[in-house]
Amino acid sequence: VQLQASGGGLVQPGGSLRLSCAASGFTSDYYNIGWFRQAPGKARERVSCISSDDGTRYYAESVKGRFTISRDNAKKMVSLQMNSLKTEDTGVYYCHARQSGIDSWGEGTQVTVSS
Repeated sequence: VQLQASGGGLVQPGGSLRLSCAASGFTSDYYNIGWFRQAPGKARERVSCISSDDGTRYYAESVKGRFTISRDNAKKMVSLQMNSLKTEDTGVYYCHARQSGIDSWGEGTQVTVSS
């Protein structure tokens, strides 16, 4: 599975960014896809993910109510709308997919929230 992320950048606190990830190479239509992030000096953490079949969503507590994940199964794309961004949202965001117990990672995209 190949994952190509885009959409990172620099934004002021309270601003918004949208991340997108294009996937290819899935062997079936059943998979989970989403985003992890890693802040400087911290472990990588799961931010949000969505299942391809029933659309079940997961959000980390720290982003609930601010981030929204969506998917386009036909295009094999997932997006993360990030609103009301905080300085603590700064980090490298990685697109992640899991299918049949196998994890795939895209290259990270930097998100910096700073005034």
